[in-house]
Amino acid sequence: MRKFLVVLDDSRECLNAMRFAAMRAANTGGGVAILSVIAPEEFNHWLGVGDIMREEARERIVAHFEVFAKWMRDRQGIDPELVIREGEAVPEILAQIKEDPEIGVLVLGAGTEKAGPGPLVTQMSRNSGSLPVPVTIVPGDMSKERLEAIT
Repeated sequence: MRKFLVVLDDSRECLNAMRFAAMRAANTGGGVAILSVIAPEEFNHWLGVGDIMREEARERIVAHFEVFAKWMRDRQGIDPELVIREGEAVPEILAQIKEDPEIGVLVLGAGTEKAGPGPLVTQMSRNSGSLPVPVTIVPGDMSKERLEAIT
């Protein structure tokens, strides 16, 4: 089964990337893998404090994931899987793609700010010629109706 890999973060554009991935998966018989990457600088504290912060970060990710997962199950009939990795975002995304041969498309949401589409979209676009899968960039301000029409 082909899976759409989508990155879960705190950005507003993440919502459209999730919607797109779920709708495409539902319409093509695919699946969705949701990846969240915990940056290592979040835990540069004493060992015990770092462990507590890491666990709290995982709990926040799971809670955030459950909101998207419930929508995907209820509205699209898709049961997504959650993957949590620790490290820098781009290397961890590439490692996940390499480790899971079912991943067929990376789906990213593009920000609408004047500063640009966001650091992840910028970095992945620069490397797009050598990526092992296609990248779909979903505009952050695209309406739900438009997403439904194109998926």
